[in-house]
Amino acid sequence: MARSSSYFPNYFSLGDILATQDRVPCKFELPVYNLGYLDPSSGNKDVVAGTKLELPCWLARALCSSRRHIVSAQLPNTFKERYREIMKADASVVDLHKLGPHYYELGQHLLPLAGPEAAALASLLTQTLRERLRGIMDSAQNSLRDDVNAQIVKLDELERTLFHAGQKALQDHQLWLSRRAHILTTSTMVDQHNKRKFSAIDS
Repeated sequence: MARSSSYFPNYFSLGDILATQDRVPCKFELPVYNLGYLDPSSGNKDVVAGTKLELPCWLARALCSSRRHIVSAQLPNTFKERYREIMKADASVVDLHKLGPHYYELGQHLLPLAGPEAAALASLLTQTLRERLRGIMDSAQNSLRDDVNAQIVKLDELERTLFHAGQKALQDHQLWLSRRAHILTTSTMVDQHNKRKFSAIDS
């Protein structure tokens, strides 16, 4: 099944599901009854106020909404000040896939949880992609087919999508230049139908 990107909350997006599984450091501001198993180390039946746990991003967002402020959340380490400084120094050399295969999409989902750091996080996401995009497109236009894996190994899923789109655009352009883009071919469905029909005639 093809992966669908969203970058906005979307219940049916595979990208959403994968990105929001990443864990977020949270602190329970209210007690939560009969859910002590979320913190096996405590041995309590309930989650008491003040308990610190790492929760999936989707759960942290639900519990940290303005309507029910059950937990307070912090940004994961990869989005904190230390990594923001690394990105500012030279984002193009960072192994973004190692930091998180859904780096940009997770960042989008973290914005409502970021509080005072939301503006810095939004700036980090846009600036990082802006600085890396030229290199990604250059690689897409100049990479050999057998060299693709080496080129995309440090890219997150969004960047890999852009890389493959750049390669497809180059191939389409080359077909157009060689006057092969407009050539009409028989569709696979029609071709298979004709083969079945001729087979029936022969039998």
